[in-house]
Amino acid sequence: MAKVQKTYTKEFKEEAVRLAQTSGKSITQVARELGISDTSIHQWRKELAQHGKDAFPGSGHQTALEEENRRLKRELERVQQERDILKKAGEHLFAGKQMIYYFIEENKQEFPIVVMCRVLDISESGYYAWRKRPTCQRRREDARLTNHIRQVFTSHQGRYGSPRIHVELKDRGVQCSRKRVARLMHEAELQAKRKRRRVVTTRRDATHPVAPNLLERDFTATAPNTKWVTDITYIPTIQGWLYLAVMLDLYSRAVVGWSMSAECSEKLVENALKMALARRRPKAGLLHHSDRGSQYTSLAYRSQLTQAGMIMSMSRKGNCWDNAAMESFFGTLKEECVGDSVYQSHAEAKQALFTYLEIYYNRLRRHSTLGYMSPFIYEKFGEQQAKRNV
Repeated sequence: MAKVQKTYTKEFKEEAVRLAQTSGKSITQVARELGISDTSIHQWRKELAQHGKDAFPGSGHQTALEEENRRLKRELERVQQERDILKKAGEHLFAGKQMIYYFIEENKQEFPIVVMCRVLDISESGYYAWRKRPTCQRRREDARLTNHIRQVFTSHQGRYGSPRIHVELKDRGVQCSRKRVARLMHEAELQAKRKRRRVVTTRRDATHPVAPNLLERDFTATAPNTKWVTDITYIPTIQGWLYLAVMLDLYSRAVVGWSMSAECSEKLVENALKMALARRRPKAGLLHHSDRGSQYTSLAYRSQLTQAGMIMSMSRKGNCWDNAAMESFFGTLKEECVGDSVYQSHAEAKQALFTYLEIYYNRLRRHSTLGYMSPFIYEKFGEQQAKRNV
């Protein structure tokens, strides 16, 4: 006698899967009780996870076109669901399996577990084994702290290492040690951008007089507008080099003046000086330090310094360490702002540099020399201290 192929209704299949998921019994035990194979339940569960309400459509009652439309609809829903999972998982994808397990656990009401495991390349058995393991308090705290670290790291576009992130977390009320932050960053593969060496852009004119090195590598200042340092760097673009002149106040490391141009000319440094003077209005006696580049030794530039009552100081010939504060600043700017970017035009580069200098560096970026305060916050703090001492 020929064996009769059993068929099951959509409702039967759905209830069988639900029973296997909620009864606490194994799939094999449920299948035995229902008189079906455990393979069937496994297959039905996958179909239900992938297609939802459109699972188990039946056969023989639709035209070929209707069946194809249903299939395409299910495929689109599947793709959209996978996109939603990947979009929401986002930062968890590179934080290790533990964080992915946490994500699946937190979102199991929104997405099927089997789908999340497949999309996030995690085995279901691994996830369920993780659920059964008791999670120690320390690991739970590490997971939460890693989330905080990643938020700070992302908000500063990968510019912060463990010291600055540690200070940022402390200010946000998150208590932890710097070594722990460093360890968790290493485990999460979060590494701050590295500084690069700077290429010399200024050239000396032997016919111009030079000033002695009065700064003598003392890059400290007890008050604003007492010591300024300045230099020029270049930014690569598809349109050609964009030159940037910057002036720093050594008291707070604030950028007090800057100028950008396609030409590395005297006008470039003059404009940076004009901006600094207009912004800060320093008193006579300010020490102005630069290298011996022809832009800084020109008659026009020296005349402007004299009119402002500034004292000129210059690095020794070929000695970059005499202006190390500027060297350090440009190294930071090249790594944190430019990085591997190749700007399409001068206008694009100018916008990026303006945003970095005026919005990020002066107002937000924590400076190790300033006790991990931003330049402007450090200056405000100094003003408050001065008022208290009056």
